[in-house]
Amino acid sequence: MTTIGRCWMMAFGLTLMTAACGSSDAPDIPVGENPTFIKRRPTPVTEFTPVKLEATVDDLIAELNEHTNKPMHAEIVLKVVTGFFAPVATAANRAMGELGMTGNVVGSLEEPGDQQEAVDLQNKQIEQTVAGGAEAIGLAPFGDGNGPAIDAAVAKGIHVVTLDADVEASKRSMYVGTLSGAAGKTAGETLLPILRPPPGTVIIHGNVNPVWATGLERTQGAQDVFEKAGYKTVVSQITLTEEGDGDDATSMKTLIETEDPPVVGMIGMFNESYRCAMAVEDAGRTDIPIVAFDFDPKTVNYMRKGLINATHTQRQYYEGYLVPYILYGIENIGLDETKKILAPLMADELRVDTGIDVVTVDKLDAYNDFLYALGVSQ
Repeated sequence: MTTIGRCWMMAFGLTLMTAACGSSDAPDIPVGENPTFIKRRPTPVTEFTPVKLEATVDDLIAELNEHTNKPMHAEIVLKVVTGFFAPVATAANRAMGELGMTGNVVGSLEEPGDQQEAVDLQNKQIEQTVAGGAEAIGLAPFGDGNGPAIDAAVAKGIHVVTLDADVEASKRSMYVGTLSGAAGKTAGETLLPILRPPPGTVIIHGNVNPVWATGLERTQGAQDVFEKAGYKTVVSQITLTEEGDGDDATSMKTLIETEDPPVVGMIGMFNESYRCAMAVEDAGRTDIPIVAFDFDPKTVNYMRKGLINATHTQRQYYEGYLVPYILYGIENIGLDETKKILAPLMADELRVDTGIDVVTVDKLDAYNDFLYALGVSQ
């Protein structure tokens, strides 16, 4: 077994995988106390602290501390350990340290290129994790292509919890992360009050491709809000390539100039939301209100320029922090008991909703301070 905090590097083909290193947060247990006693790192209390989520984690720890828990080896397998997933890696490492787990937080250093190659690579990683003696796996999957590898691990008695994205058809124990439909609805409800009354068109920078189910759900969640309020909606399909900045901005500029009734608002559903602001600049229509998704630096810059009114951030830190605790709970007090304690966060029998944060322009600095206090950036 490897110990938490060790850098683990391996290569499959040309893709380099690495652990997120450094777990200095393991608690110091006084001599004579229960060696499995769990002591959390204190969480900063701010207006952005998710109170219900924090209380639920404390309840889980209280129950676990009633038991003498056995040591555990787990692996957290991410798509990447940089960018969007950097807070996930930091938090997972922190939680594993608090729990005294052995294992690694593993992911690529670079965004994957070919999707199928990325899926195949991650499946090999899962297989190697199983062969290495892991008792549980936290997985940020690429999609349904990871299903057979998940099921093979489960068949060997290994619990798998997915995060960030789900593989619903698999035998995974639980999903932890943002619920796309609800997140889209929340984002729509942020924009709705600042729109002028209908008639009018709302441009949604989103996804209409059913292959990307969660992207479609988030887009439709927002779409329903506007259409029920009497607005026409037009979805401008996101381009998930480096060329997307120019392509998407041009497409949305054309919609701004041609739609009837006129465009009265725009909403971005993904990390590339800043392209909405690029479009209004190009069209000379910086009066159009925009709300965004995620906390990309370009989005933040456009917020500071006054072109984006608010953004909606996923709680990546808490996704990464929760998963080791859930795996530890399943191993030591059982799946059903763990689910009972997690009930305040569960949308249904299998999904834990970490929620989203609504960050308005006037709260940017406060939100950055909260992330800094957690020791992460998004």
